[in-house]
Amino acid sequence: MPPEDAYTATPFLPARGGLPALGKAAAACRGCPLHRDATQTVFGTGKATARVMLVGEQPGDQEDRQGTPFVGPAGHLLDRALADAGIDPAEAYLTNAVKHFKFTRAEPHKRRIHKAPTLREATACSPWLAAELKTVKPELLVVLGATAGKALLGSSFRVTRVRGTLLEEEIHGRPQRLVATVHPSAVLRSDDREAAYQGLVSDLKTAARALE
Repeated sequence: MPPEDAYTATPFLPARGGLPALGKAAAACRGCPLHRDATQTVFGTGKATARVMLVGEQPGDQEDRQGTPFVGPAGHLLDRALADAGIDPAEAYLTNAVKHFKFTRAEPHKRRIHKAPTLREATACSPWLAAELKTVKPELLVVLGATAGKALLGSSFRVTRVRGTLLEEEIHGRPQRLVATVHPSAVLRSDDREAAYQGLVSDLKTAARALE
């Protein structure tokens, strides 16, 4: 592998093609070391015509095993929250800032424990996210959590400062409307899960209104 400051997915991007070509190329990405331990690349899923794109942090254990984003407990909670907010989950494009599962183990053969990707790893993976944005051209971006926000908006991003607010920022060279909120996994970890869930739904209702 190259030194850490040279990690990038750029050489693995296809010269042409839509989402199927991107997904096929991403499966062979070796732009950073995360591919070594992950089961597979977990690329985005959804229609190229989706009006809204949701961006999370990285795949979890179930996503890594199945090869699809947001199929674990946090994904099921997100589907419910989207529906409660008035957004059809089937009409959204779902992806992550980082396409490989980063984890640690307390002991060999024990359960894999999520480990947050570094900003450098997210930066290395950003060409895939930029290509997804360029291809889908969503009317609205929903940023789920701090890692996704920092990957898209820089290290100064704080989800607590801007959550639930309709913003417009330049992202990868194009103006983009966006709403930031917490990652659904944060709801699952909350001591007051119902209040955290209602906060997520409230933020997603802002997104739903922006799509009206």
